Amino acid sequence: MVTITLGKTGITVNKNGFGALPMQRISKEEAVSLVRRAFEGGINFFDTARFYTDSEEKLGEALVGIREQVYLATKTGAQTAEGFWADLHTSLRNLQTDYVDLYQFHNPSFCPMPGDGSGLYEAMLEAKEKGMVRHIGITNHRLSVAQEAIDSGLYETLQFPFCYLSGEKELALVGACKEKEIGFIAMKALSGGLITDSAAAYAYLAQYDNVLPIWGVQRAEELEEFISYISSPPSLTEEIRALIEKDREELAGEFCRGCGYCMPCPAGIEINNCARMSLLLRRSPSALQLTEEAQQKMKKIENCLHCNQCRSKCPYELDTPALLEKNYEDYKRVLAGEVSV
Repeated sequence: MVTITLGKTGITVNKNGFGALPMQRISKEEAVSLVRRAFEGGINFFDTARFYTDSEEKLGEALVGIREQVYLATKTGAQTAEGFWADLHTSLRNLQTDYVDLYQFHNPSFCPMPGDGSGLYEAMLEAKEKGMVRHIGITNHRLSVAQEAIDSGLYETLQFPFCYLSGEKELALVGACKEKEIGFIAMKALSGGLITDSAAAYAYLAQYDNVLPIWGVQRAEELEEFISYISSPPSLTEEIRALIEKDREELAGEFCRGCGYCMPCPAGIEINNCARMSLLLRRSPSALQLTEEAQQKMKKIENCLHCNQCRSKCPYELDTPALLEKNYEDYKRVLAGEVSV
């Protein structure tokens, strides 16, 4: 079993983290079963957030009786100290525990620091002093905020998108975290579903001994793939290297990562899927994207207000309205049979 220690935290876990965001899409019974199976299979790091609707509640239910045998990470998107404490108390209640091993600021637009006027970091320190929080982390999608967090010396972990589609700037973050002994947690290790070969994704990340990937899981068959890698980890064979290069060529340039930070849309457009529909059509079973329900979701793009809220909130600085229009035109051509997928 390959393990990883998150920087100076002393948290040593299997190099397969469980991302609990998708659990909000399944029943409590299914979620509990998945988490229990993950634990039995050797996974002992579980990551969730207040923002993930009922994910915390389901995770808390699943970990009754085994809480002390796992590491729990959750997040707050609070903007004030008052909101911070409300979130923390709610998370502890939902998770059925009196402490979290890792508490993270959830994708803030700035790097919380002492004296910045928000009171957030001071609240975090107080929570740590009270034993409610064991370690302090931050998650982000912005390179500038991530770099500031690393340079500040205030954070024990950084959670950031990282996969084999990442570029030199993301690689530099991984290197900086290793140098400063900050734990690096890789979210979006499958690039929001655009990477369809989990073995290739795993083999690539296995090269980095300071990176803990967290896999978003909602189906038993997905979980079994990752559990199988604990005893038989995939390696970077020539075949896998070729697949990675092919994907890099296909996905080079500007594409929507599906992070959802542009949401909600005032026109009701499901931006985080609609803005990458062309890729989903070609990289996942196309029938799933061509249902009547999917067609109605894409049709909402016609109601775009061109308010540019999505563009201003995109951490990747994408021209989201233009991406929506481009994907919709392609989608209509597919429906008309003018383009095959």
